[in-house]
Amino acid sequence: MATTVDARGFSCPQPVLMTLQAIKATQPGELVVLVDTDTSKENVMRAAQSQGYVVKDVSQEGEGYRIHIQRG
Repeated sequence: MATTVDARGFSCPQPVLMTLQAIKATQPGELVVLVDTDTSKENVMRAAQSQGYVVKDVSQEGEGYRIHIQRG
């Protein structure tokens, strides 16, 4: 089961920091990150890729986005 990081309502850099904290706290696997701005979406994807994760899927969810990332 994927770990979910709910970063909706936070402005950058908080969603990136929350994602990086979850990456460090969990075993390599799948994470789902919820964000509500385009900027947060792009920054979270870039940060995850810098940590060796692959963006598996990005889907619009309500007013924001659901980003599925997985260890590459």
